Amino acid sequence: MANTSAAAPAAQGHDTHGHEGSRRDFLFLATGAALAVGAGAAAWPLISSMAPDADTIAAGAPIEVDLSPIQDGQIVNVFWRGKLIFVRKLTAKEVGDMKAVPLSAMIDPAAFTTRVKNGHDQWLIVYGNCTHLGCVPIGHQGNFEGWACPCHGSQFDAVGRVRHGPAPINLPIPPYAFQTDAKIRIGEGGKEAA
Repeated sequence: MANTSAAAPAAQGHDTHGHEGSRRDFLFLATGAALAVGAGAAAWPLISSMAPDADTIAAGAPIEVDLSPIQDGQIVNVFWRGKLIFVRKLTAKEVGDMKAVPLSAMIDPAAFTTRVKNGHDQWLIVYGNCTHLGCVPIGHQGNFEGWACPCHGSQFDAVGRVRHGPAPINLPIPPYAFQTDAKIRIGEGGKEAA
């Protein structure tokens, strides 16, 4: 019987020590977690202040477009500020044909050189909505190597000049700049056309 009573206090003491160890481990973990959450909460205002504000996002941050995969004659559609932009790589024939069009043949006269960037004659970047009522013209359609609007019949040439109405003006040119010969940045580097 003496054996039994001596074993009971030893077992009870062992349980208390093990229980204290697990409580200490829990407190260390809980304290560490609270510190991590507190550090994250303190850092959040600093991190969120580095993100663009709502006005900047709504205004539309510039976008970069890689031109290298675009083939001669191909039209690629991109979006900037929620607006459709046509990026077109003109063929050598289209460049020659567009340079030869007399201004008198246009509804909204514009020389070829005002529609492309100097040294980059093969690239046209224009907004992709008809200037009549905002429909999206279809590429490689119409009589002028450019676009034709399926809604009301306006036609644009390969550099976005209106050649047949009712559209009153050419497809506008967004602000853009060449970063390299194979990359443009839309949204900066030039004055936006009306």
